Order: sequence, then C-alpha cells, then structure tokens
Amino acid sequence: MTDLRITSVDPAGPAATPAPLADWRLIHNAIIPTAPLSEADVRERAGRNRLDVAYVDGVPVGCSTVRPPDEETPAATVISRILPEYRHRGYGTALYERGLAHARTLSDAGVETVVLASNTEGLRFALARGFVETERYLLPGDTVPFVTLRLDEAAAAAPDA
Repeated sequence: MTDLRITSVDPAGPAATPAPLADWRLIHNAIIPTAPLSEADVRERAGRNRLDVAYVDGVPVGCSTVRPPDEETPAATVISRILPEYRHRGYGTALYERGLAHARTLSDAGVETVVLASNTEGLRFALARGFVETERYLLPGDTVPFVTLRLDEAAAAAPDA
C-alpha cells in the first residue's frame, strides 16, 4: 500500500482548511448519487458522527462515517466508501478497520453498516467481513434501496472471513 493517510473532518474547522469536508462530500456524493449532501449537511453530520477521509499520496480516495447509537438503533454504524478507481488495494479495509475500532467504543449492542443496493462491490465487501442483511428501505422519492446489514461477530471472527 502506498502512503495512506486518514484524516477526520472537523465541522468547526477554519474556513482556510475546508479540504477534508469538501473531499468527504465529493466521495459521498459520487458513491451515493441518490442522496447527495450539501456542505451544510456534511457539517451537521460531522457534528454528531465521526467522518474520516482517506488520502493516498495527497489524493482523496475514500471516506467513512461512524454513527453512534441513537433512539432507533442501539448499534453503532460504520460505513466505508472507496472511489471505484481505488478499490481492491486495501484502502477500504484500512478505513473500515479504523471505523470499526471506534464503533466498538460507542456501543455494546453491535455494529451495523448501510450500503446502497446498487453498490454491489460495497455489499460484497460487507458480506465478506461478516455482515448479514437485516433490512432494505427506500428514502422518499428514491428508487434504489439502502441495505442495512448487522455484523455477525462469529462470522467476522472466522479465519476465512
């Protein structure tokens, strides 16, 4: 792997250094075109979630979200996204493992992830790490569902997972 650096988005960061926020938004919107976010949306999410951006040699290649448990979901949620041209190089695994480690400090009620159903590589990535589908849902006006998956700790611990 080349020079992978992961940086957290600071929602209150100075206007002079907006790159992580803008890069996170760019990657999110490229991978989830059905639910694009504005800069204000990203700032709001960064205030309640941990948002990270992965860079390789200074180029943004992926982003992640770690959501703490809430009233609806007692599990922490980890979502990793890698731009298609940078997949299969270990960047997603590094981003996911960082998010998973943080998520495990937030909840004893398990870990979930959410993947856009049309992102077949993302679904394969989650299933290969021991996640099991629990739900599919559509946002208002959408035609492509999101898939919620829950980490099966026994499957994730298996040597071939």
